[in-house]
Amino acid sequence: MDNLTRIASFSVNHDYVTEGIYVSRIDGDVTTYDMRTRVPNNKDDDYMSNLVMHSFEHLFATYVRNSKIGTRVIYFGPMGCQTGFYLLIRDAKNEETLEVVFDILEKIINHDGEMPGAKREECGNYKNLDLESAKAEARKYLEVLRSSDNNFRYPEA
Repeated sequence: MDNLTRIASFSVNHDYVTEGIYVSRIDGDVTTYDMRTRVPNNKDDDYMSNLVMHSFEHLFATYVRNSKIGTRVIYFGPMGCQTGFYLLIRDAKNEETLEVVFDILEKIINHDGEMPGAKREECGNYKNLDLESAKAEARKYLEVLRSSDNNFRYPEA
């Protein structure tokens, strides 16, 4: 293990990270956003269930790839620690990204219809999806972002 380079996300002091949106890293023209929906290592063990992560991922990924930045989206998916999501965008502009995130959260909250990718042939765990769970997560995260300064910088000690 001594020869391995420490990855950037392990260099962030998670004791100070709160809910919000942060620039995790920039690699050339690709910006990785940390969309933190939960406080890491929180005292209440309030982590997203697989159902919530999966459901939110299906909706957010669908909407972001159909947004005005859709052609520049590289990836959207959950963090293994169950405290948020990563959004990777080529040629990202923070304010534009935030505007799109707000718009998508509203669209998830107001989504009426079928869950995207909820058929057996479309998803490897299609039974593990719930629209209301995704909507609840979107409501909670939207409230966090509305009450934050959204400066895209991790909190420091």
